[in-house]
Amino acid sequence: MTVETLPAAAVPYGRLVPVTVHFDDLDALGMLHNSRYPLLVERAWAEYWHGQGFGFDGDWAAAGDMCNVIKEMRVSYERPVTRPGHYAAHLWIERLGRTGLTYGFRLCSADGSETYAHGHRVLVRIDSATLRPTPWSDRARAVAGELIRPETDERETAADAA
Repeated sequence: MTVETLPAAAVPYGRLVPVTVHFDDLDALGMLHNSRYPLLVERAWAEYWHGQGFGFDGDWAAAGDMCNVIKEMRVSYERPVTRPGHYAAHLWIERLGRTGLTYGFRLCSADGSETYAHGHRVLVRIDSATLRPTPWSDRARAVAGELIRPETDERETAADAA
């Protein structure tokens, strides 16, 4: 089973995973409620990992790499989503360590051209019996490795911003 993603050419790194904003996701002002941004990204990541053959059926001992906890999360809101419809979560890995990983994300337009929010989240894989950090499997490292954001030259980034 593979996850539905948009063409790789749509973004220079990572993957775009389609997400849907429903009418009841909007707040009283008609904007996507702030708590829904990370929820949509979480669902996109779950879909991506499930599409790669990773899953959780309620058995933590058998969960393997899916047995992980959040250490940190940051979200910056750029502009409001003001209507239901089709959008995307742009997903990538910023850092892959022995027991932890940091992933970056953007909630964006379906084609990836407009950003509504962006951020990162730090996960730590834990042993289900001890609840202590434990290394990612080789298989998880290989899947995550395909999403690692290439390093950019700081001068290039500064020139692009000018």
